Formats: sequence, structure tokens, C-alpha cells
Amino acid sequence: MDLQYPLELAGTFVFAISGALAVRDREHDLFGAGFTGFITAIGGGSLRDILLGSYPLVWIGDVHVLYAIFAGILSAFFFQKFLLKLRKTMFLFDTLGIGFFTVLGVEKALSLGVSVEIAAIMGMFSAVMGGVLRDTLTNEIPILFRKEIYASACLTGAILYLILNHFGLERDYNLLISMSVVISIRMIAVKYKLSLPSLD
Repeated sequence: MDLQYPLELAGTFVFAISGALAVRDREHDLFGAGFTGFITAIGGGSLRDILLGSYPLVWIGDVHVLYAIFAGILSAFFFQKFLLKLRKTMFLFDTLGIGFFTVLGVEKALSLGVSVEIAAIMGMFSAVMGGVLRDTLTNEIPILFRKEIYASACLTGAILYLILNHFGLERDYNLLISMSVVISIRMIAVKYKLSLPSLD
């Protein structure tokens, strides 16, 4: 079974949850939470497709992507208390989202015939820009600009995917391995408070 499509829907679903939960302490109604979840879910992929000249945008061309977004928003709304009982729920869903979208962004870029360098950058953009838009909408410092390993984890996973692809690793295994590396780097970095050197 081809893993790309279910992974894309899963990534969209968890990013929608991440975005919807981001406004939980700001007295937003379902529409406000839904809007933030929607922008978080489509932001990175839409920017990637615009930069690559790929139309229609993925969420416009495939109604199932919209269903995944709506399912994520409704899950966040109806199961908010349960989700918030989970330790670091926002972090969990955001981390899963960037893992999914990094490798899927690389795949999409490669399918459009760009160079491997551009594909790696597009994978990173796909993963991080939804979170940047979410943080901007909720008046937070975008996570991309905080002293955390975030975009670099995505770039590492993207490069790993391209290397394994070059050596002919079966595609579904490559997707799972590269995605797992992104998620693992991010979780380890947060747990042990690791960060890249600053310019200070």
C-alpha cells in the first residue's frame, strides 16, 4: 500500500488539531479555533505549491484534505479536555505534523522535477510554515525564531530522505525512516533542551 496519501491526510489532521488547540486560552469560539487550525494545516503545503507553481493547491484539488482538516478541528473542539490531559499535547501534534510534512514536501518537489537542493528546502518549508502562521495568528513568537531545534530537524530529515532515495531504498520504508528521524530529533532536542549555537 502506498503510504504517501494516508500520511498526507494524517499530517493535515494533526496540524489542524495543533492549530485549533493553539487558541484554547484566548476565548476563541469554534470559528476562531477552526480558522487557526485551517491555516496551520494548509499553510506550509500552500506556500510550497505556490513557490513550485503547482496548481490547483492541494487542498483545493482534493476534498479529502478538507475533510481531514475539519476532522482535526472538530476533534480539538469536542475532545479538548481529553487532549489537554495528555502531556504536552500541542508539542506532540506539532512534532508529528512536521515529521509528516517534511518528507511529503520533499516527495512533492521531486515529483515536479526540481533539484534535490530545492526539494530539501521545500520539504522544510512544507513542515514549518504552517506553525509559523499559527504562532503569528496567536501573537506568539514564531517557533522558527526561538532558540529551539525545529527547522533544522526538518532539513535533516529531508536530506536523509534524499540520500536514502538516491541509494534506492524502497519508498515507503524511506518515508517512515525519514519521518521518524525528524520526530526523534525534535523530541530529543526538547527533552534535553538542545539548541543550535546562537549569534550572540
